[in-house]
Amino acid sequence: MPIKLPADLPAYDVLSREGVMVMSDDRATRQDIRPLKIGLLNLMPKKIQTENQFARLIGATPLQIELTLIRMSDHKTRNTAAEHMASFYHPFSEVLASGQKFDGLIITGAPIEHLPFEDVDYWGELEQIFDWTQTHVHSTFGVCWGGMAMINYFNGVAKHMLDHKAFGCFRHQNRAPASPYLRGFSDDCVIPVSRWTEIHQAEVDAVSGLTTLLGSDEVGPCLVEDPAHRALYIFNHFEYDSGTLKEEYDRDVAAGTEINVPMNYYPDDDPSNEPQNRWRSHAHLLYGNWINQIYQTTPFDIADIGIKDGSDGRVNPQ
Repeated sequence: MPIKLPADLPAYDVLSREGVMVMSDDRATRQDIRPLKIGLLNLMPKKIQTENQFARLIGATPLQIELTLIRMSDHKTRNTAAEHMASFYHPFSEVLASGQKFDGLIITGAPIEHLPFEDVDYWGELEQIFDWTQTHVHSTFGVCWGGMAMINYFNGVAKHMLDHKAFGCFRHQNRAPASPYLRGFSDDCVIPVSRWTEIHQAEVDAVSGLTTLLGSDEVGPCLVEDPAHRALYIFNHFEYDSGTLKEEYDRDVAAGTEINVPMNYYPDDDPSNEPQNRWRSHAHLLYGNWINQIYQTTPFDIADIGIKDGSDGRVNPQ
């Protein structure tokens, strides 16, 4: 089954060319099942690239997905055309006022790791969003800085600055093979990492109820489950395209920023070689498993999110 996207959203054509099943609003209205409503709170500066990355992953499942793009209400982006933002994005204030509920919500990272959380100009609204997820979202997926912000807000787990950037492709161990989110996972897998901060495993372990599903001896915990808040936190970047780390590396080299060649990314660690994607299959597994878990557990009626636990395990047909 396809992901439902506006026909004029750039991701529609991109994913169509890649063979991902996409559906316009007109086609979706002719189907008689309720799509899963997934929100994407996009905090990244390159909005279109990020839309494509996440739509590609959540659109590869056998379920119809209705993707809603959300932005912070007053924060202005400098890297994406205002016309695109006005055409496709809903400010959170509008989402809040409408009373909408979502089966799932992805909160992306943001290149603001160096700032204390409370110094981020939209931190107050983001705290409001975190609280809102507990009554209006069935399952929330915090990614990189978004995951660090969520685990800090809900559990007091701190982010810690690194003395050098964790940058490259690192092997991670499957620490919870029985988890439904890791169904089909190998014993270990490669995941792209690009961050100046880290979460300490000992601080995660100190919080009752948190479980580390994927972790690395080199770069620490990666995927943490928080059942009490119906949330997953991932601190690395399964969603990255094959060339995303290369783009970041080339940007920093061009700017004269001190940066190491991303580890275990280029063949022979030579930037003149074409980078290899060794994480794509596990990326699709993880997000496909997340969507499947939502489908199995979301309330029969979407209006019951935050009220009933969804133990009947089916989506309400229209």
